[in-house]
Amino acid sequence: MKETSAMLTQDKEKYREVLQVAEKLNRQNPDWVTFFREVLGIEGVVRTAFPTHDALAEFEQSEEFDAIQQILVKLREKRASADADNEPTRVITVRLPKSMHEYLRTEAHDLRTSMNKLCISKLLQVICEDKIPNERSSGTPSRAASPPSSNGSLSGESVSNGLAGGQTTTDMSPFTQPIPQQKQTPPPYKPANPRF
Repeated sequence: MKETSAMLTQDKEKYREVLQVAEKLNRQNPDWVTFFREVLGIEGVVRTAFPTHDALAEFEQSEEFDAIQQILVKLREKRASADADNEPTRVITVRLPKSMHEYLRTEAHDLRTSMNKLCISKLLQVICEDKIPNERSSGTPSRAASPPSSNGSLSGESVSNGLAGGQTTTDMSPFTQPIPQQKQTPPPYKPANPRF
């Protein structure tokens, strides 16, 4: 019991240390992209402090992580777009149903923001593993293992992250650039034991 309590105290102390690093960086008045990269990015302080999936998932449920997210929101309000020289822009492509596109467009309108900002805000949120469909159980071949194309994009509609100050556009209609799908035909039936 004492060992568990000691571990919780150590974890809490580590959480506070990570938050202190984030607050120190915030006092330097960075743009939100720099803050994200240095704190939440692949080589940022959070992933360095919590390298395993379980440790990271635990931290993402903490008050300290929520405080970091709030700092990020404030920085995004101050500087909507970062200098293009600060970090290159990457574009991801997402295929989604027309009804979902309409929903996002309406939500962005209601919140008086752009679809691009709304999508980035949604991407910054923590998604629990049980909220992500398991590709292996769906009966369709998984595309998750396929490597990205040379420009870093997946197939479907284009969503700009907007870092280049509006140089790219957001086109989320699933019907503007149809992607031909190859149907996989199942192999012919072969019985386990030959009849003849």
